[in-house]
Amino acid sequence: MKERPLIGVLALQGAFREHVRALEAAGAQTRLVRLKEDLKGLDGLVIPGGESTTMTMLMERMGLLEAVRQAVSSGLPTLGTCAGMILLADRIDDGLPQQESLHALDIAVRRNGYGRQLDSFEAELEVSGLEGGSFPGVFIRAPVVDDAGSTEVLASHEGRPVAVRQGSVMALAFHPELSGDLRLHREFLRLAAGSRNGKAPVEES
Repeated sequence: MKERPLIGVLALQGAFREHVRALEAAGAQTRLVRLKEDLKGLDGLVIPGGESTTMTMLMERMGLLEAVRQAVSSGLPTLGTCAGMILLADRIDDGLPQQESLHALDIAVRRNGYGRQLDSFEAELEVSGLEGGSFPGVFIRAPVVDDAGSTEVLASHEGRPVAVRQGSVMALAFHPELSGDLRLHREFLRLAAGSRNGKAPVEES
């Protein structure tokens, strides 16, 4: 019996509970991350949607921002969704003065680029390498990727990247945890398991 990967979910603000449910349904163990000590021994980390400036402020207050930055730069597989994508971005085009990010992905983003809460929508997305047909993307106050840089674009919507990957870091402009579809969480668990085993994930037969 394979050991289930241990995935931390940043739990300071935002939709962390929904990610916990999705990850556990996909076969992971989970740990809520609120202190830097909670990062120890993780196979992966999820940074959920929420309010990016509030999340950054809370991470700084709890001494987590630099600890997470170091963990991600050291190769900890990381999935950021919505606000999590903003935190992982190298450049925030409309960021507030002194707004920090993790500088983990070579992308430039705009916060709430698709509009406010009333402009939320769903769209069927073709995700590279994902079997089983299109993925139901749930967009809520989603960021826009203005420049995908050197990242691999996994999915686009109306010509704009909405899912990217660079090494062991993935970021989605939408909310897979609200879709009822576990395929992207399972893909992230494969990435985390492959990193733990010291080799890249392989396709299942």
